[in-house]
Amino acid sequence: MTRATLDKQPHEVASMFDDVAANYDLTNDVLSLGQDRRWRKEVAKAVDARPAQKILDLAAGTGTSSLPFTRTGAYVVPCDFSLGMLREGKKRNPWLPLTAGDATRLPFRDDVFDAVTISFGLRNVQDTDAALRELFRVTKPGGRVVICEFSHPTWNPFRVVYEEYLMRALPPVARAVSSNPDAYVYLAESIQSWPEQAELAGLLQKAGWAQVAWRNLTGGVVALHRGTKPL
Repeated sequence: MTRATLDKQPHEVASMFDDVAANYDLTNDVLSLGQDRRWRKEVAKAVDARPAQKILDLAAGTGTSSLPFTRTGAYVVPCDFSLGMLREGKKRNPWLPLTAGDATRLPFRDDVFDAVTISFGLRNVQDTDAALRELFRVTKPGGRVVICEFSHPTWNPFRVVYEEYLMRALPPVARAVSSNPDAYVYLAESIQSWPEQAELAGLLQKAGWAQVAWRNLTGGVVALHRGTKPL
């Protein structure tokens, strides 16, 4: 897969993540210049998991993103469609209830989770609208969604520099630290193809979410979208 489009084939994307599973967390740390740790802290704050709450962490990969929620006493279900990622996660944290699942057809009943979240995975789903509807379906009335995704810097000079980094600097760095550098070329292109912040907010509203809002992190490199399922 060399060009990113928004009609991605699930088996191709899953296979790509299988190939990079072993070094995925380390590679992300390097490529984001350590910013991914800060972004994930902001996700944890926004989700605001509480003891005994049920949290769905979609596109959880190896489960690293789920660990902050478990520390609050919440019951967290890390879910991903890459079996390679899940196997790697099972090696590291065998106690996590890692679950295989497609974001467009989640293997959960209606109205199960107090909060649902997905970080850096929504843009890799074949049907964004279907995924947002599925997240809505499995969330309890009054529950919340938090989406953390790469987005678009709001200050134009910074945006130009950032896009140059994505397409010129990222591939050689990926070649040095990743087992599958072509996957990171795809990921860079998928970021450029992704909707602007306001457009994603509109998709959330279309899926039924209320009180939709977002805030930019690192000047809009990442956007944190939130919404609530009406009672």
